[in-house]
Parts: sequence; C-alpha cells; structure tokens
Amino acid sequence: MTVFAEIGRFLIRHILWIAIPFFLWNLFVMLLYVRDKKKAQKGAWRTPEATLIALAWAFGGLGAMFGMFVFRHKTKHIKFLIMVPLAFVVQWALISLSIFAGFFL
Repeated sequence: MTVFAEIGRFLIRHILWIAIPFFLWNLFVMLLYVRDKKKAQKGAWRTPEATLIALAWAFGGLGAMFGMFVFRHKTKHIKFLIMVPLAFVVQWALISLSIFAGFFL
C-alpha cells in the first residue's frame, strides 16, 4: 500500500501538472474517435480498432467513453462495450486508490 501512498502524495502535490495533460490526452482520444466516425461515414481509411482500444487503456478511457457514447461510435461492437468502460473503471480506481492512500496513509 505504500506504493499507492507515494503515488497519491505525488498526484496531490502536482495535481495541475498531471490534470492538464490528462485532460488534453483524453480530449485527443475523444477527437480520434470522432475522426474515425467521420471517416466511417465517408468510407475512408480508418483507425484500427486495436489502436482505439489501446488508446483507451493508455489512460484515455474517459475520452474514449465520450467518443463512444456522445458521438455514438463503436457502440454496437461488444469488444468496445466491454473494453472501454473497463479501462475507464480500472484507471479511475487506480487514481482514486492512489489519492486516497496519499491522504490517509
């Protein structure tokens, strides 16, 4: 648990330096989902599904969720319906556990 406490303390001390790139990264991932949807509508070359899922797991879960559900892209694909929300939940659980440990341990 001390590893999570150290990560949490680091997150708390440097929240702006972490939150801003995290927000920008998730915005980038969401825009890739939107771009892929537009290309799908035009019949153009698209981003591989494995890349979209990998970006969700690379701490882009929030952006991927927005890209999927707000812009209704990949919502009929079962692997996206499982993998993207799972990535989001795992990432937020790790972040929450780290911050909690940073405050209380």
